[in-house]
Amino acid sequence: MGYTLGMDAKLYLASAVIADDNAIEDATWTEETNVTDVTLNLSTGEADVTTRANNGWRATAATLKDGSIEFEMVWDTDDVGFVALQTAWSTSAEIGVAAMDGDITTEGSEGLAGNFTVTDFTRSEPLEEAIKVKVTLKPSSFTEWYEVAGS
Repeated sequence: MGYTLGMDAKLYLASAVIADDNAIEDATWTEETNVTDVTLNLSTGEADVTTRANNGWRATAATLKDGSIEFEMVWDTDDVGFVALQTAWSTSAEIGVAAMDGDITTEGSEGLAGNFTVTDFTRSEPLEEAIKVKVTLKPSSFTEWYEVAGS
């Protein structure tokens, strides 16, 4: 049975927003290492398509996909990735992000990639810990499940 440890997964920021849904593999990605406990939330909406022909069973059809990426990072205003996320939040701008289960250049690595909006940028200040920020990203455009293809 194969598995990947969470510490081997990678969060990437793109140098620019993704221009179209075919440009993910052409983007310039930088790994953001100032992150902890990344959570990739994936779900699908549903529509009730029950008819009398369902023999008393409710029938459901999948509708729109929904997702978010949540993580914490140390409050570090010298970290380029931190500044990019803070700027994206404060200006309501899109930012290119990829949450991958491995290196974005390794064949078979996969994850959610595209443009995102920063919807949460909450700072916590515990007495005996570093100041951290909780970040939530939600898809905004050209977002897809991306798998690195072979060369």
